[in-house]
Amino acid sequence: MTNQTRRDVLKKGLQVAAVGVGAGLIWDLFLQKSAKAQGFVPRPPGALPPDRFETACSKCGLCVEACPYDTLKLARFNDIAAPGTPFFTPRDIPCYMCRDIPCVKACPSGALSHELTDITEAKMGVAAIDHYTCLSWQGLRCEICYRDCPEQNKAIVIVSQPRQISNHAMFVPEIHPDKCTGCGLCVHSCPTDKPSINIVDPDAFLGKIGDHYRLGWKEKLDARAVPDAPMTSKDGKPLPPGGLDLLNSELP
Repeated sequence: MTNQTRRDVLKKGLQVAAVGVGAGLIWDLFLQKSAKAQGFVPRPPGALPPDRFETACSKCGLCVEACPYDTLKLARFNDIAAPGTPFFTPRDIPCYMCRDIPCVKACPSGALSHELTDITEAKMGVAAIDHYTCLSWQGLRCEICYRDCPEQNKAIVIVSQPRQISNHAMFVPEIHPDKCTGCGLCVHSCPTDKPSINIVDPDAFLGKIGDHYRLGWKEKLDARAVPDAPMTSKDGKPLPPGGLDLLNSELP
């Protein structure tokens, strides 16, 4: 092979490599733009933020294979997700919150963060209730979303609300966003024709009060006195464990 031939081969090799790199960058850009255009979908537990997830995901499908409930699926071009990336539709099959989180363990690229070791810390989205179609908010006793919630009395609680038409109170579900994992079990079990509870994008849905507002009444309720020094008895000696009861017994 002559020097000229070698140069031609090397030149063509570099051109092919450049085309490959360029195509990869264009594909990543396409995925990001596609995901932003199509909107929010629940991702597997531990998914990185949307602006990093689409490019970090290798579209290998190993998380889909690892899911024992067939919850996850890879997006096609007509799905509401970047093509090739994993997502789920809670109304069809929700995330059943496996304690060992097999989808995260199967991810080789880090798109599903291996730092997530407690499934209750997952943030796949946040539940939101349509009060105008929720049966409980219309005065019926339903509470199915509450009963099916794996974080019952944490993510979903039942509260009483005064009813304007009659003297009877309504018992309605209320979401605590900081405890909601976005698993979608509530969506899956909602009995209305179109679910009255859905998993939505927390960044788009949840508000922020702002640091300049002071909720004085909450601060008083949340305040917990922390003594600067160990509690002491009448004679000035530090109290042993359980000594508060001892101190109370010394009071007249």
